[in-house]
Amino acid sequence: MIQPHACYRGTRSTTLSLWVLALSLPGTALAEFQALDDSTLSGVTGQAGVTIELETKISVDRLSWTDEGSLNVNNLRLSGHNDTVLDNLKLTVDIAGTGEVLEHGFSEIARRADAGLLSTSDADVADALAKYSIGGEFGKQFNSGDLVIHLGATDYGDPTRLTDYLRAVDFELEVGSITATGSGGTATLFSDVLLQGYVGPTDLVIRNAGGSSKTLGNGNLVSGAELQLDTHFEITNGSLNWDAADVILLFNFAAVGIEGLQIHNRRGNDTLGHFGMASATAKLSRGTGSVSGKEGLSVHDVEFRADIDMPVFKVGQASIGSVQFTDFAITNTTMLVYGH
Repeated sequence: MIQPHACYRGTRSTTLSLWVLALSLPGTALAEFQALDDSTLSGVTGQAGVTIELETKISVDRLSWTDEGSLNVNNLRLSGHNDTVLDNLKLTVDIAGTGEVLEHGFSEIARRADAGLLSTSDADVADALAKYSIGGEFGKQFNSGDLVIHLGATDYGDPTRLTDYLRAVDFELEVGSITATGSGGTATLFSDVLLQGYVGPTDLVIRNAGGSSKTLGNGNLVSGAELQLDTHFEITNGSLNWDAADVILLFNFAAVGIEGLQIHNRRGNDTLGHFGMASATAKLSRGTGSVSGKEGLSVHDVEFRADIDMPVFKVGQASIGSVQFTDFAITNTTMLVYGH
């Protein structure tokens, strides 16, 4: 079992200094060090865990994909609210042992509920306690060799306040425009995108399944070794211009402006276990199409659940009122991506 992680803030110079210090120890001190056999090592905790406290700000002038033409993401910025530093982030990285329980999802909520800091009269809290409590530990059970990366907060604030937990990590995403360029010129798909919100627990798991494989419901053959993504988030205020684009290949939202956008999960019949946040899950692995026989990147078991509010919905310069989606869900979705 992995015990509390050491905060990883070391540098090369620090490591070199430690080696110099060790080599300078007198022989009597070095004589106290003894080799550890396998049975002794098996009792040492914290062997495979690393914690990274992170703060950052990311900007990209242009991100382009070029084929015959090009698709460009222009003036991208990821930061905290109001163009501040994106901070209070904590990554825990573990390589699991057989049956090991590691941090995952809302397991911190389960830990607090078990300690009596949060009331299980809240349905979401009760659900977290039931889902993430495993034999006196809190998290999810993994297999030997699974790589588990959990994103949470360094400081969650008052442990008795759910709001502090859910709003511990704030973010802001800005994109100047998304354009497509070809022989006929340049078309703007989206412009003036600004999204503010909060990041909930996010997990990346690389399953160690060796050379195993499995068959999906549509017949595609995929590797059992896969990357699993599981995230919760909330958009509290967003705006964008939808200049020319299709939605699910059916609806063209050209010349649409959206203001006051919110994406959450607080309404309807699909809120349990999400603490009011939107959620997304997906699995990625090598795959082979059952019909085409092509090999590529399989994106499967995709799921997205949210409520979406667009209080100001403009067509051209005039507002046509507000638009709301309740229990918006994308499920049973599989994609195989390959070159042609």
